[in-house]
Amino acid sequence: MKKLLLATSATLIAATASIAGVTEEDIANDQNITTQIVSNGMGRHQQRFSPLDKVNKENVKYLVPAWSFSMGGEKQRGQETQPLIYDGIMYVTGSYSRLYAIDVETGEEIWQYDARLPEGILPCCDVINRGGAIYGDKIYFGTLDARIVALDLKTGDVVWKDKIADYKAGYSYTSAPLIVDGLVITGNSGGEFGIIGEVQARDAETGDVVWTRPVIEGHMGTLNGEESTMTGELNATWPGDLWKTGGGATWLGGTYDADTDTLVFGAGNPAPWNSWLRDAGDKTDGSGDNLYAASRIGIDPATGEIKWHFQTTPREGWDFDGVNEVVPFVDAEGNKRFATADRNGFFYVLNREDGAFVSASPFVKDITWAEGIDENGRPIYNEENRPGNPADAADGGKGDVVFSVPSFLGGKNWMPMAHSPANGLFFVPSNEWGMDIWNEPVSYKEGAAYLGSGFTIKPIFEDYIGSLKAIDPNTGDVKWEYKNDAPLWGGVMATAGGLVFTGTPEGYLKAFDADSGEELWKFQTGSGIVGQPVTWEQDGQQYVAVASGWGGAVPLWGGEVAKKVNFLNQGGSIWVFKIPVMN
Repeated sequence: MKKLLLATSATLIAATASIAGVTEEDIANDQNITTQIVSNGMGRHQQRFSPLDKVNKENVKYLVPAWSFSMGGEKQRGQETQPLIYDGIMYVTGSYSRLYAIDVETGEEIWQYDARLPEGILPCCDVINRGGAIYGDKIYFGTLDARIVALDLKTGDVVWKDKIADYKAGYSYTSAPLIVDGLVITGNSGGEFGIIGEVQARDAETGDVVWTRPVIEGHMGTLNGEESTMTGELNATWPGDLWKTGGGATWLGGTYDADTDTLVFGAGNPAPWNSWLRDAGDKTDGSGDNLYAASRIGIDPATGEIKWHFQTTPREGWDFDGVNEVVPFVDAEGNKRFATADRNGFFYVLNREDGAFVSASPFVKDITWAEGIDENGRPIYNEENRPGNPADAADGGKGDVVFSVPSFLGGKNWMPMAHSPANGLFFVPSNEWGMDIWNEPVSYKEGAAYLGSGFTIKPIFEDYIGSLKAIDPNTGDVKWEYKNDAPLWGGVMATAGGLVFTGTPEGYLKAFDADSGEELWKFQTGSGIVGQPVTWEQDGQQYVAVASGWGGAVPLWGGEVAKKVNFLNQGGSIWVFKIPVMN
């Protein structure tokens, strides 16, 4: 650990003297307590909506920088983080598993924690971190060597840390933890290495594991140190022993619906990508569905038992992870629903009580892999658009190449959408792209990539790739769309001021009219924005903040699209904005 303190202790004492500790009630009301942000998503339901309206359509044009903070050093990689705010201090994670405490009034650093990462970590999609969570007098965040760390809010000292899984086998951890009733709840990353997706719950005070829930059928859960129940039914939807390396990484974390007392986690792609090896290529009777990969899963937060599941892409064969956030909302008729915009290009509405399918509609254009979604929520496959079986090739090598839309990076990838209860719309960051994809033979080796596929991502329109869409969840209609030349890869935030904020790879933080989509304001931050904007109130004034620092999966995996953005500068900084007070 590397910890840097300010030269004078007076600043530290003044900034932290009033910390009393974040309670379960504080977390439950995170969206409505406008002076704090203590959870990822600005509330455990992850609506990313603020009731603040001091910055609004009429005056957002006057927004100017209050301060900026450099994350420094040579560790300038993708900054996908979301800042947290508590008691006058901003807590923000950075690439390479770093965490900073910053005075929100001055932008001065209070302390810094650097994880001591071992050689040989295996992050698939850049060395990013998406944020932390605050509870009591501690802040919790994950590291690239698949650990969860609890730090003292005042000093940055380690209180406890624990291993989630073995990084040498391909596990890592990049998402923000979730806190529910004194439990720190985490997922894992590493789906491209044949790991097993799992959700774990630990005592927030001690770090002791309370329960674990693997999300691939055949694996046993635990409760209080003892085996509990098996996930699913052994070999019901997986052939042979492939379930043992079945993927399904829970890499984007989860949401919590207080009304039903349910955690909702998504599971990533089944492993390997080559669907023919998993009986998904030709089995249409459910035996090749590969549960619970590419699914949303409702979990009891006290015991880790699965309440329900909804599989967005059974028989998955395009790397359409099912991890995207599941956001509780109330529809136009007063029904309690979930919404999720899947990597496969469809926007789903589910029932909150049992995860049952309500509706689905495409939110990206020219989808090729499926003709639509049937009345049960199951895809109507275009079988000719499945990558070919290598076994059918003359030399037993590369299978038939197909061009599929969307690409494996998805109609929507990790970047979180926002929901405005004020106008009922969801604001979904998406990308319009496709890919050449083919299958290849592959065998599992611990710590090695386990794909059995090759791919090249390509744009499908000449004038844009990124697309921010305002979607009516009651109809699936797109009410407005903002088109961006480069892929959108950052989070979205909505406010009661009638605004929607998001960033672009070209470096701009932008504000749009939530009702019309009109661009009202922008600011150039000097590097691409792939972070998650937030807003809060300090001493009666509203602030907006975002991390700037280009990176993430696009420059690493983006094929022809990566060439389109290779001129973008990397960086690592936090920008904070306010409207000056007129005397």
